[in-house]
Amino acid sequence: MKEIVVATKNKGKVKEFVDMLEPRGFTVLSLLDIDESIDVEETGTTFQENAILKAETISKMVNKPVIADDSGLAIDALNGEPGVYSARYAGDEKNDRQNIEKVLVKLQNIPKEKRTARFHCVLAYAHPEKETVTVDGTCEGFITEDILGENGFGYDPIFFVPEKEKTMAQMTKEEKNQISHRANALKQFESILNQWGE
Repeated sequence: MKEIVVATKNKGKVKEFVDMLEPRGFTVLSLLDIDESIDVEETGTTFQENAILKAETISKMVNKPVIADDSGLAIDALNGEPGVYSARYAGDEKNDRQNIEKVLVKLQNIPKEKRTARFHCVLAYAHPEKETVTVDGTCEGFITEDILGENGFGYDPIFFVPEKEKTMAQMTKEEKNQISHRANALKQFESILNQWGE
């Protein structure tokens, strides 16, 4: 079995990778399996820089192939904010509710047609014997004026997806996994694995 390490401690993210990679003969490990104390500081100014930094640093540490992602929300009316600061938009402590409230306050007088936004995800795959590869995926939508839905995490309750006519937080996990930025990036990654014959 080929081992691949997913650079996360988020069980939900790990499951998405397990679902895709295990049928291909990979054993998927996460930082929870290897070393929970591993924490790479994200000093990059783009999602791509942060994903590469995490993947390459951890791959060198564990001497195994590593896949890392960096993702976040970009709102057009806020010049792409919160961007790479999505998780800590309202302060150093990650707090979904405070982050959401900060976005809603900043967009208070912005009309619906100008509340366009997208979730963006970059995946980096670092291998001890191969050049690092990145893929990315996006999901387009609008920022709502109210918090809607109980599912998901992060900005899901204020991210409305027109094709589904609901926010990410109103979707089932299955619905979200069909259209999310991470799902779209995973599809790109799958095509790379196909090219490599892995």
